[in-house]
Amino acid sequence: MVNDHRILASAISGRHGKGMILALPKGRILKALRPLLHHSGLLAAPCPTDEATRALRFPTTEKQIDIVRVRSFDVATFVAHGGADIGICGSDVLMEFDYPEIYAPLDLEIGQCRISVARHANHATAAEAPSSKIRIATKYPAIARQHFAQRGMNAEIVHLHGAMELAPSLNMAHAIVDLVDTGATLRANGLEETEVIAHISSRLIVNRVAMKTRPQEVTALIDRFRDALRNKTQ
Repeated sequence: MVNDHRILASAISGRHGKGMILALPKGRILKALRPLLHHSGLLAAPCPTDEATRALRFPTTEKQIDIVRVRSFDVATFVAHGGADIGICGSDVLMEFDYPEIYAPLDLEIGQCRISVARHANHATAAEAPSSKIRIATKYPAIARQHFAQRGMNAEIVHLHGAMELAPSLNMAHAIVDLVDTGATLRANGLEETEVIAHISSRLIVNRVAMKTRPQEVTALIDRFRDALRNKTQ
């Protein structure tokens, strides 16, 4: 572990001569981030919030900071492995991967939803006995296994990246574990939310090695987002 940290620190130190990297997620969270990014004063042209561009790396108004735009599930991995110094991702991703290399100092209070268990409406009140086995369709295998293990149940995972709502009606799974906002998609597919595992929001995350090796620059960027969050809500 010590050697791994030294290798990571060396990689980050080598890249730091070229400036800091901020990783942003594509999709729903990026849309919700637009007001906050505007108040941060970091956005420049070309803009990472422009969905028409296929670019993945963008300049900012600060010469020593670049933005990279990646899949929402990959932001934490980029930050944990030193590809980015700082990033923004949902707390669901942090729960799923639980990277020790990541520090999450700021809740941005956007992208709020919940990660829940949902079942077919006809079986929503069914309760499995402890120690029984349940088949779960989800893109969150670690969260699902932990949740049902705490109830004395062995969760067999059907790992899907989308269309989880189809799995119960096609007899692929007894239930699903997925993000829920309004619940409209669940209802449209005959499912009912039965348990809330955790409430989710987007967090500013930091690589711990970067925080140690460049504390002033990282702290300044955290403070910039904290101020932007305060100004956005005023």
